[in-house]
Amino acid sequence: MKRGMMFVLGAVLLAGLALLFGRPFIAEQAFRRALDTNVGVDQSAAFADGLHLYVCGSGSPMPDADRAGPCLAVLAGNQAFIFDSGSGSIRKLGRMGFPMGKLRGEFLTHLHSDHIDGLGESLLQAWIAGGRSSPLPVYGPEGTDKVVAAFNAAYQIDSTYRVAHHGPKVANPTGFGGAAQIIALPDGADSQVVYDQEGVKITAIRVIHDPVKPAFGYRIDYKGRSIAISGDTVYAPAFVAASKGVDLMLHDALNKDMVAALGAKLAERGQPRTAQIMHDIQGYHASPEDAARAGKDAGAGTLVLYHLVPPVPARLIEPLFLGQAPKVFPGTLKLAQDGMIVHLPAGSKAVEFASGL
Repeated sequence: MKRGMMFVLGAVLLAGLALLFGRPFIAEQAFRRALDTNVGVDQSAAFADGLHLYVCGSGSPMPDADRAGPCLAVLAGNQAFIFDSGSGSIRKLGRMGFPMGKLRGEFLTHLHSDHIDGLGESLLQAWIAGGRSSPLPVYGPEGTDKVVAAFNAAYQIDSTYRVAHHGPKVANPTGFGGAAQIIALPDGADSQVVYDQEGVKITAIRVIHDPVKPAFGYRIDYKGRSIAISGDTVYAPAFVAASKGVDLMLHDALNKDMVAALGAKLAERGQPRTAQIMHDIQGYHASPEDAARAGKDAGAGTLVLYHLVPPVPARLIEPLFLGQAPKVFPGTLKLAQDGMIVHLPAGSKAVEFASGL
């Protein structure tokens, strides 16, 4: 018995020593493996032709350790697009292997700060990582020109450092910054095609986010596959109409009962201004049930909720957040997670979920 115990203790000691002295070797091997697997490799090259959605930010202005600010990106064949750039989202996008070299433009749903506060980093990465020789087109509502000009000005000094340091072959000064493309829907029109190139069609859709006007959702079509992105809105009939038959709908969602409870607690603890904000935001976001109704009425195949308010820090809370939404929407319903990639291969009806982090 004692001999057996000594054998076990000796084995444990040897294993511990092996781990202790072998750790640098193991770390070196892991680092080399990561280099071989990830660095300089276009991860998207293995994707089938079709639409591929990247969730680079599923959060909101509320603090959330797991979710960046609102950001979705789409790869359609060899053309890539970003929809909004919330705080921290572009770094997530980089970790997901998004092909910046294929980026054709960024689309803003509206000009609330949480949807644009990562735009400077987005433009920087488009320029350097994307190797651009002309400014990135940034599509958005009235005022987008002011926002883009301000970010260009804020990063202009930094751009001179990068050109001086790396040289114009790496940091081509003509590729710096963004070029605003204002979307102005005609009076009485609820939607309009704003991009139509090489088989990719992007439609801007008027949504309801008062007092923010205009605010847009978008629909992306490519080779028979389709994605609709709501941006921030309540249930919007125009968005539903323009999203008819989409394979995948991304819709913002705010659980009003949970937000009301947050507001009540803030008021109880002497914070009336933030309590008032919790009251106000309920009026211009869709509830999970509203989003489910939009997905159902549009006939969407799959519905993913993003811009989640309040944060959903654990799987245990997801049913509470969703409320009755699973009973309303008949198809696949999921909460977005940062790093989620959804594949919609051309010539198929498949909707495949994967992790890019």
